[in-house]
Amino acid sequence: MIYREHYIQSIREFYDSDLIKIITGIRRCGKSVILEQIMQEIRKKTDNLIFINFEDKRASSNIINGLALIDYVEKNKKEGKCYLFFDEIQVLDHWQDACKTLRLYDYSLFITGSNSKLLSGEFTKELSGRYVSFCIRPFVYKEILTYAEELGREVSITDYLIWGGFPKRFEFNSMDAQRRYLNDLDDTIIINDLVRRHKIRKESLFKHLVNFILRSNSRIVSAKSIHDYIKKEHASCSINTIMKYLDYLEEAYIIESVKRYSTRTKRELSYYYKIYDTDVCFNSLRCMDNRFELTHNLENIIYNELIYMGYTLWVYDNAGKEIDFLAQKENKKYFIQVAYSVVEEKAYTREFGAFHGIDHLSQKILITNDDIDYSTSVVRHIKLKDFLLMNSLDDK
Repeated sequence: MIYREHYIQSIREFYDSDLIKIITGIRRCGKSVILEQIMQEIRKKTDNLIFINFEDKRASSNIINGLALIDYVEKNKKEGKCYLFFDEIQVLDHWQDACKTLRLYDYSLFITGSNSKLLSGEFTKELSGRYVSFCIRPFVYKEILTYAEELGREVSITDYLIWGGFPKRFEFNSMDAQRRYLNDLDDTIIINDLVRRHKIRKESLFKHLVNFILRSNSRIVSAKSIHDYIKKEHASCSINTIMKYLDYLEEAYIIESVKRYSTRTKRELSYYYKIYDTDVCFNSLRCMDNRFELTHNLENIIYNELIYMGYTLWVYDNAGKEIDFLAQKENKKYFIQVAYSVVEEKAYTREFGAFHGIDHLSQKILITNDDIDYSTSVVRHIKLKDFLLMNSLDDK
């Protein structure tokens, strides 16, 4: 597995801190591998480490709650500073109490989980200022290329646009094997992690909603518009139920929402937002007859890459014309349009026209899959194949 320095470098400066290091992200995005890579670094200076994977019953069967975890640590630590690594700790009863207690003593504590509730509720309120969090994501294209080289394989941009970046899929040679793995992962995350965890009784309604949402990536939605669609088959469905189910999907890092910013009201519109899949495979798995939604997946991929680069994003309403992203970092603003192609005049006019009226102090960027450079005096065109290798929008 490749060394994910992009994430580890931001965690490294906290290795010896008494702050709890919370590493989150969707299942199978590589959190455990990053935890192992951190342990490898720390082992260079000490062997006073304790690691427990709470999904491995052989390792955790005798640790039934938070008190038992504290007792186990006390019995197995060595003299001096001890480093604790707890993988998928959220499955343990009263894990929060154990973490709050352990951080008071000479421990450096790292925990991982696939549920954003690790970062919500009373736990983080009580730990205000005493933890740092890091969200790990599936591979971006630069990481895919590095891993593919390690495996002696090639992965095309089109493959990435369809099947995304879950790391383990690249270990399988055939597309049938990769698709089977991704289907099983989809079932595990949605059925095991959500239906069972939240004891969802209206399973048919929930699955209908999930399929609709994951196919609606890169689209503007609202709770009402989703409700209007779902109630055609589930008349008893309420908007509150829709919002609750959407929360479940975000808590499990399956989807992410981006708020819409309006020039007319000069503020965020919280009732309208865009949905992005954490990995585009969730859309492609639901496509029939290999009719993949490359246009929407392309925008979704750009979103994932921009988040990886560290940009804060909004959807921008430019006086009724939607600009896909307003990206901001270090007081720099970038207005970004995404299109599969602007070869046709209608698409060219639409995409460039969206920038009309934007001030000249902010960069205006168009990203497409075209090989021709369509840059103008005011709009910078970036080819997709070049964008995917960039570390910043300021790269040339």
